[in-house]
Amino acid sequence: MAQSDNTDVKTMPFERAIEELETIVKRLEDGKVPLEESVAIYERGEVLKRRCEELLRAAEARVEKITLDAAGKPTGTEPLDVK
Repeated sequence: MAQSDNTDVKTMPFERAIEELETIVKRLEDGKVPLEESVAIYERGEVLKRRCEELLRAAEARVEKITLDAAGKPTGTEPLDVK
């Protein structure tokens, strides 16, 4: 894993956060990380997971669906009904 413990997760783009989170998961699954380090990277993984969830919620809020008329031509957009 690249040394990114000093990287501010609050400003990290989704792609970078998910990449680092995947790296952490792989390291933990391998089981070759000392206990103290495992706890530290698990905690960072939790922060990264929350960041990814936050960014996904923001993206969902911006998604719109295209409305069509009877002939199937686009007439505009409306908010996506996210449940």
